[in-house]
Amino acid sequence: MNFKERIEDFKQNLAMALDDDLHTRQWHNLVDYLIVFMILLSTIEIFLSTFHIHPTLRKVLVWIDIATLLFFTVEVSLRIWIAPLIDPKYHGFKGRLKYCFSFYGAIDVLSTFPFYLQWLFPLPIAAFKILRTARVVRLFRISRYMKSFRLLTGAVAAKRHELFISMQFLIIITVILSLLLFFAEHEVQPEVYDNGFVSVIWAFAQYIGDPGQFADTPPVTFVGRMIACLVGLLGIAIVAVPAGIIGAGFTEAIEDDKKATEIQEDANKLRNVFERKLDRPSGYQTVPPFRSDADVRVMLNMKTDNLNEAVDYGPGFRLINLASTVPAARKPSDRIAIEHFPINRPYGCLIDRGSKVTIIAPSNMTDACIGNFAFYLALIGGFNYISREKGKRAPYRSFYAIKSRDYEENLTEYLEDLEHLLNRPGAWGVTVLVSSGSLEPEYSTHIHVNIGGPKGDTRMSGEDLFVKDGATYSTFYNDLAKTMETEFELKTDHQIHHTTAAANHFVRHLKINDDVNNIIIRVEWDKILWDSRRILICKSMAKTIARNFAKAPMPDIEKTLKSKQIGFDGYDIPSFC
Repeated sequence: MNFKERIEDFKQNLAMALDDDLHTRQWHNLVDYLIVFMILLSTIEIFLSTFHIHPTLRKVLVWIDIATLLFFTVEVSLRIWIAPLIDPKYHGFKGRLKYCFSFYGAIDVLSTFPFYLQWLFPLPIAAFKILRTARVVRLFRISRYMKSFRLLTGAVAAKRHELFISMQFLIIITVILSLLLFFAEHEVQPEVYDNGFVSVIWAFAQYIGDPGQFADTPPVTFVGRMIACLVGLLGIAIVAVPAGIIGAGFTEAIEDDKKATEIQEDANKLRNVFERKLDRPSGYQTVPPFRSDADVRVMLNMKTDNLNEAVDYGPGFRLINLASTVPAARKPSDRIAIEHFPINRPYGCLIDRGSKVTIIAPSNMTDACIGNFAFYLALIGGFNYISREKGKRAPYRSFYAIKSRDYEENLTEYLEDLEHLLNRPGAWGVTVLVSSGSLEPEYSTHIHVNIGGPKGDTRMSGEDLFVKDGATYSTFYNDLAKTMETEFELKTDHQIHHTTAAANHFVRHLKINDDVNNIIIRVEWDKILWDSRRILICKSMAKTIARNFAKAPMPDIEKTLKSKQIGFDGYDIPSFC
């Protein structure tokens, strides 16, 4: 394991240790209890410091304050560092900055880092007192471990629109009554009710107990007293209505939490369904490209609605229709299945293995099971891997054909990551797609290779094409065609059935060096999904790519590919970094 892999492994363990869950069984759960203990210790120190105590004990409290400050500085810094592993939206510098302004992130930062200002800059006494008082905020950090607090905040968030509407209504009614009170009392008490603002202040002061003594002079007219009674009733309503709304929201939050727990349990069961199975032709244990919806429901004894919720909840699952993988001429019947895929980016998956070759899978989100083939192609060959797994499926906007870098959500980040992989000396990008599905006819060839030209363009390189090193590509193409024909009786063509000359092709939008080469390989759906030799085809194709583009031996991953695990565990897929 190299240094980078060690860092990634450390970050993974650290993320699990700082997961804010006190009910996990891992050894690093002790970290959560240590953080809770330090929060309580800091709170006790703050409380004792308010008393007149012996100077010796005062010194002890000072050292406790310093120790807890240093502890929380390290803890909060680590939380910011591994924030992307907790939530994908915190990826990169901007994402980490966004974390600092999130609810718990802001509490972490405000309760820790401002205290260093007193050592860096001369502060007035008032500012120093504010910083010292802000230490109390640390106690609020313990709420992240309290389920009841999360439920309450969730209830308020869920009912925020109802609360806003009810408060609008109460405020408008109060203002109307206040103005009526002014007109009723102004003639009798002109020195008290000399303008409408006074009556408005008087009414709102009733709601908060009149701490500023704004309502010392009560109304004396009959109409004024009736209005005051109505204001008093509103004072009850202004508490009772929001309390009722929040109470209802809290009940719903408890029910939703119970439901979420059940869905999470179902998602965990669903994950176990994708235990690796023996691919007999290759001898490898591989993740099944799909599991039938009916099979899963029978295996897990799960209703359709519960299964759909588990798919939506669990990361790395989606529903697919296998009819899309069969040419329409064969009149396929709809067959719903579940696909499992790796995900470690907001858009999908990125695995940087330091290779000169990058396997690009931009259409996994809609092309059923192509991701499974592309993933193993990269894994077996030791290539980098980048895929699109998330996004709106209807209307679908492809990462393959784009108009601009902000054309679709997460597209900019996807392109930046892809550019990082391709801007290496001798880099080759290999985009993997499918052909001969329900929207295409069956072709006379099974594998179609394109390099940016129109149909029928026989050139092997060119300024307007994606390949600049024509000699290497020509050798690769001939090698691939011969290998596929000899080993599997599969025919290969060069730019015969598809065009990649369109201006909106994603390769034309990449900010990459002029010497970077890109090719697109479309494989017949039948061969990557339904053919029993699919993994052997994948392995043979990986060997061809490695000896022509990577020009390096493939990694020895026989042991990894023969291990019996769940899903993509053990494949060294890095999380957000």
